[in-house]
Amino acid sequence: MSARNNWRKSSYSGGGDGNACVEISTHPTRIAIRDSKTPARATLTFPPRPFTAFLEALKSPHRTPR
Repeated sequence: MSARNNWRKSSYSGGGDGNACVEISTHPTRIAIRDSKTPARATLTFPPRPFTAFLEALKSPHRTPR
């Protein structure tokens, strides 16, 4: 992933400098995710549809808690 990506942090990252979260960068053909504490390390990438389905599943009130 290029340094030109527009990374943004989760709105749930909390106060302070907000480094305890993940960052996301969206593109037409992929979604990239990285750890904000180690941004130079590897990123995970997903096609947009599966990533959107994953987020919707997380938001679902019917998911089973662990």
